[in-house]
Amino acid sequence: MSQAQRKIAVLGLSYPFRGGIAHYSTLLVRELRKKHTVEFITLCRQYPERLFPGKTQYDYSAQGLTEENHALIDSVNPVSWVKTAMALKKEEVDLIVVQWWNPFFGLAFGTIVNLMALISKSKICFLCHNVMPHESTLLDRVLSKYAFLRSKYFIVHSDEDRRHLLSIKPRAIVRTNVHPTYSIFGDFAAYNKTGARTELRISTDQKVLLFFGMIRPYKGLKYLIQAMARVVKSINCVLLVVGEFYEPKEGYLALIKQLGLEKHIIIRDEYVKNEMVSLYFASADVVVLPYVSATQSGIVQIAFGLNKPVITTNVGGLPEAVEDGRTGFVVDPASPDKLAEAILKFYDGDYEAQFCERIKEKSDAFSWDAEVNNIESFLADRQS
Repeated sequence: MSQAQRKIAVLGLSYPFRGGIAHYSTLLVRELRKKHTVEFITLCRQYPERLFPGKTQYDYSAQGLTEENHALIDSVNPVSWVKTAMALKKEEVDLIVVQWWNPFFGLAFGTIVNLMALISKSKICFLCHNVMPHESTLLDRVLSKYAFLRSKYFIVHSDEDRRHLLSIKPRAIVRTNVHPTYSIFGDFAAYNKTGARTELRISTDQKVLLFFGMIRPYKGLKYLIQAMARVVKSINCVLLVVGEFYEPKEGYLALIKQLGLEKHIIIRDEYVKNEMVSLYFASADVVVLPYVSATQSGIVQIAFGLNKPVITTNVGGLPEAVEDGRTGFVVDPASPDKLAEAILKFYDGDYEAQFCERIKEKSDAFSWDAEVNNIESFLADRQS
């Protein structure tokens, strides 16, 4: 049977749920369907409402990112797990690709694939966005081991996650590819820099930096705010902080006030709808991601997909995605001084056009082809 005739099941998240995992799962299915028959099995319930730390789990974009799917999996209902396994067995899929982003789903996904390992010949692959959470516990490790128990194949997006995975599953067959790019947001709505700044009521005379994504401690936003205190002394600029706070916002507001940065930092505490994403990126000269820990970042690939340079930190897989001095700058983590130096260097050296051109040249390196090829390599593997 040729590769083009294979049948794949992807277990993951999709619209009406919001966020990077939903977008990623849907885009992966879209790519795989160009060559294969794909069953897209999604969650009908992600988290019980009382456990979700944000404002809402749902995507209220005017234009949802969708692919045909079957919402069968309830994260906290074991009956749905068994029914999903039975449905997959009936479909006789060659490979099950499980999106893995949080051990909370270890019981659900683990039970489904462990049952499939017992009652079918389907191969099982986990595509790991983060092998372990940024703030992990012993329970996280137990749930991960349960989920990975009978799976042999894994895909990760960084060397660091590869090491994490092999510490849990030493005999795993692991493929590594960089996080593919998200160019889709430019299709929802396109803006140029002047138009975007006008709509956001930002002066076209100012330089604009963008911090994008949910705010949690490991994102290192406080270090960027501290860096801005030095940057504004030399550059007429504004920092856009766009994303929902998953921790108290008051500490950040107090820091901004303490440093006298109220006129230089704009906060939009919200999840951004699909059609608004390109507005914020188009307005910016550069995206700054001052993470103190990371495995990889979907925000980098949104930036590259919209042709924006990135200043980030030397943690996890970020240096594997951002070429220091070519598509952005990579600095030491938890260092306001290093961040400030990189931002000032970016503007003093007028690097924007040069970095944007390199991002265009390197676009093939972030295509979905590598991930599809890795999945197909598991289909071709004849090991028992």
